[in-house]
Parts: sequence; structure tokens; C-alpha cells
Amino acid sequence: MKTLRVSLIMVVSVVMIISGCASWNKTQKGAVVGTAAGGAMGAVIGRASGNTALGAIIGATVGGASGAVIGHQMDKQAEEIKNTVPDAKVERVGEGIVVEFNSNVLFGFDESNLSADARTSLDKLVKVLAAYPDTDIEIQGHTDSKGSLAYNQALSERRATVVSGYLEGQGTAGNRLTTKGYGETIPKYENNTTDGRTENRRVEFLIAANEKMKAEAAKTASQ
Repeated sequence: MKTLRVSLIMVVSVVMIISGCASWNKTQKGAVVGTAAGGAMGAVIGRASGNTALGAIIGATVGGASGAVIGHQMDKQAEEIKNTVPDAKVERVGEGIVVEFNSNVLFGFDESNLSADARTSLDKLVKVLAAYPDTDIEIQGHTDSKGSLAYNQALSERRATVVSGYLEGQGTAGNRLTTKGYGETIPKYENNTTDGRTENRRVEFLIAANEKMKAEAAKTASQ
């Protein structure tokens, strides 16, 4: 109970700091989050918000001056993805990037085979990923609440795996890629509306610094 209380205080404190600094960019906010609490707080935030992408990226935060260097590089990469892949939603989170594709862009209803349009969109993403090789990419599959838990879990895993396989086939190094399926368990939108269910049928890409980028950021920050 004491540990939980302390963790919640940490979360509230950092949220208050960031809320009070609306003029800060994502790089500055990422550095503050990392310095304040590091990976432990990232896990708490992820659980509290129900947002696995937020928790995973903040959980990998380096923080401090190194985090600011990484954040600056992520700012540039996120902007390039926004400009290159208009079908995707792009969000800077801490020291990473979340790229969200509505499954309608990638798959037909209840399918896990990529459409022609999906390949076009992913080809654009591949080009940006190739320009920033020192990042790791976690691919998460999600579904709406229609169907059974077991079926949706399997569908989300298939979709994440198919997308990962396509990226690798287009030249993205396999050791940069991991996949996870969450089925219907982490809805981001309302499942009681048609539009909300459509939005929940999504694939998210979590882009974070790999060990090489972290090491180079630390070296740059110490100069």
C-alpha cells in the first residue's frame, strides 16, 4: 500500500509539472519525466491510463540530458512520419513515438491479409524507419469487442505478426521488431459506437531508442 501511494504521488507530481509547462516541447517533457521517475513510473503511468503504448515508451525513458538528445531526434523522426505517412496518427510520447494505423487502412474487416493500400502506406513508413536505424519498433495489434476474447486475441496477434513480416520483407532489420497482440483488452476508443469500434481495430507502432542510440546520446550529452 505504501509503495502504491508513493507511486501515485510520483505520477501526480510529474503530471502537475508537465501541465504547468504547456510551452515545453516533447523533448523537454520527456527529459523531465525520465529524470523524475524513470522506468518504474512509466509502468505506473501505463497501468493507470490503460495506455500500453504510453507505459511502454515512458518505461524505457533514459531522462536527463541524454533523454533530451534522444527526444530531439524523435521530434525530427515524428515530423517526418507525419509528412510522409498521412494515413497514420503520429504522437510523440516521452522519448519515443507512437504511430497508429486504423485497421481499415491495413486490413479488411475480420481479416489479417494486408490490402494493396496497406502496403503503400507501410512502404512509406519503411523509408522513414530506414533513415533512423537506431530505434526499436514494437508492433501492437488491437481489436474491438465484437467476438470472443480468444478469437480477438488471436486476430490481434496475427495482424501484428503480418505487419512485422511485411516490414522485415521490405528491408527493416528483424532484430528491431517485436510484436504483441492485445485483442480487445486495451480499448482506446468507445466500443459502444460503430466509429469507436472501427478506431479500436488498430495497429500501433512503438518507436524507441535502441542501446546504440542511448549510448551515443549519453556521449553527446557529456560533451
